[in-house]
Amino acid sequence: MENGLTIVYTGKGKGKTTAALGIVLRAVGYEKKVCMIQFIKGSWHYGEMTSSKKLEPEFEMITVGKGFVGIIDDKTPKEDHKEIAKEAIKISNEKIQSGKYDIVILDEINYAVNLDLISVEDVLNLIKSKPQKVDLVLTGNYAKDEVIEIADLVTEMREIKHPFQRGVKAKKGIDF
Repeated sequence: MENGLTIVYTGKGKGKTTAALGIVLRAVGYEKKVCMIQFIKGSWHYGEMTSSKKLEPEFEMITVGKGFVGIIDDKTPKEDHKEIAKEAIKISNEKIQSGKYDIVILDEINYAVNLDLISVEDVLNLIKSKPQKVDLVLTGNYAKDEVIEIADLVTEMREIKHPFQRGVKAKKGIDF
């Protein structure tokens, strides 16, 4: 039996979720089963919400968050964000342990830790308890040193240049 990897995409540059979705495309091409649980995203519409349906039944995407925390129009109390993040941890554990998936992606989980919605211990427990064959992908900036240390692969996305610096707003199909 092949050992599953723990993969971390972190850093302040764009592309962490996109890299994870690249794994989805590759894995579905081999008829592997993949589940993505999104921790922070939730209240806005973005392209992968629609396109993910086209990859079913091999790909399941679960959006658990109440939206981006503390930005733009977020009026949700932090305690509500914490409560739903704990629910996302529970769902993540169920999916990881289910035996149904080859790959489980925990999108924005690192950022959820940084925002103090969940603890780094919650994340470490998910990693340490995953079945041997499951590949686990964690995205989001601010990955904790403890997570980086036990991961098999860590890639840091570093922003060098971004259109936002010139006042260009987020673009459909590129940014969301």
